[in-house]
Amino acid sequence: MTDRPLFRKILIANRGEIALRVLRACHDLGVRAVVAYSDADRDSLPVRLADEAVCIGPGPAARSYNNIPAIVSAARLTGCDALHPGYGFLAENAYLAEICAQVGVTFIGPRPETIERMGNKAEARKLMAAAGVPLVPGTPGPVESLSEARRAAARIGYPVLIKAVAGGGGRGMRVARDEGELVRQMPVAQSEAQAAFGNGEVYLERYLERPRHVEVQVLADEHGRIVAVGERDCSIQRRHQKVIEEAPAPNLRPETRAALLEAAVTGARAAGYTNAGTLEFLLDSDDRFYFMEMNTRIQVEHPVTEMVTGIDLVAWQIAIAAGQPLTIDEAACQPVGHAIECRITAEDAEADFAPGVGRVDTYVAPGGPGVRVDSHLYTGYSIPPYYDSLLAKIIVWGNDRDQAAARMERALTETVIAGVPQTAPFLRRLVADPAFRSGDVHTGLLAERMERLVLAGGERG
Repeated sequence: MTDRPLFRKILIANRGEIALRVLRACHDLGVRAVVAYSDADRDSLPVRLADEAVCIGPGPAARSYNNIPAIVSAARLTGCDALHPGYGFLAENAYLAEICAQVGVTFIGPRPETIERMGNKAEARKLMAAAGVPLVPGTPGPVESLSEARRAAARIGYPVLIKAVAGGGGRGMRVARDEGELVRQMPVAQSEAQAAFGNGEVYLERYLERPRHVEVQVLADEHGRIVAVGERDCSIQRRHQKVIEEAPAPNLRPETRAALLEAAVTGARAAGYTNAGTLEFLLDSDDRFYFMEMNTRIQVEHPVTEMVTGIDLVAWQIAIAAGQPLTIDEAACQPVGHAIECRITAEDAEADFAPGVGRVDTYVAPGGPGVRVDSHLYTGYSIPPYYDSLLAKIIVWGNDRDQAAARMERALTETVIAGVPQTAPFLRRLVADPAFRSGDVHTGLLAERMERLVLAGGERG
């Protein structure tokens, strides 16, 4: 990263912990930052710490954080020459990136056509297949009818996964273990996809039992250089939502890791990718990996990669968008030690993870060696009802996985968030669970251990 000026001023078009994370990167780089906020976030920590802040609308996201005219107008009115979208909301919206280009504001992310291409899962699969990146057996594109889906499922072999062409987060996704389930679940998946993403198209792929979810972080500059900044294991999930992430992936054979990183670079190059992105893969019980999707933005779990490499991914997002060449070599991407991240959300684990809102009466963040906390919380903060329930990310580093897990237990024990339901106690039990400690993780592990973990919480409560 060179010392020449990057941008005059960056608009941060997001909220919560990611807005604060980007703000800190801007300040580290000596760049002024403007936080765009909704009326519900007027008293938030990012707004308080920003060089400038501008209100873009009322609380509901459709009228603020997802309002493209309001966001672009905010960038222009405050004199910003770049815009960072964070994650969620409009972070993977090709139209926003296109409008930014039209009005002379640099979108800190990939080009609009890349976002659009990789945002369509069926198109992304075609592109990866052409590049030779392994794919889970499935349909080459959307299935147009139930009869076509039946024929495809018979060819692929049950069980199959019905997946929305657009979107993610488990929405528009259903498992069919036989033809009867396919007939019942396909209309449900289509309806859910239409409601969530405005696109009801679905495709089919083989459903892998107890797979691992491993993703690769890539950085790509505008001069043709792409590097894989290691992998993360995101297998600990609840209803397709990530709960715990770690780097490097445990119990991964060196030859599998090398092939995985090479495939990610190949896929990013095939997509003509620039900036930070993540290619997500599923691994079966024989360590064979298959491309799943690409996220064209910074990931929630990016801190674990930063903790084991020392590479500031957000700072590099900004530098790459400013045209700077990547100066990271492969040696810098080699992980040192082990990092684990837990997502603390405003949910009650003992009540089927019912979300909660309200005022944070007390907030005490953990500390000590190897502990990092990314959070926008403070004592007295009122959680708005309009947004994601993420309260904080606790990230720990250790010399090895055992030390990292022990530090995570300590950090979760030290964490105090009073006044709202929150998941730190549940996560502490999960991190201490022998199944997690073994490192033999897979996407079904949390579901298998859920009853035991919830009952343990009730006994202690």
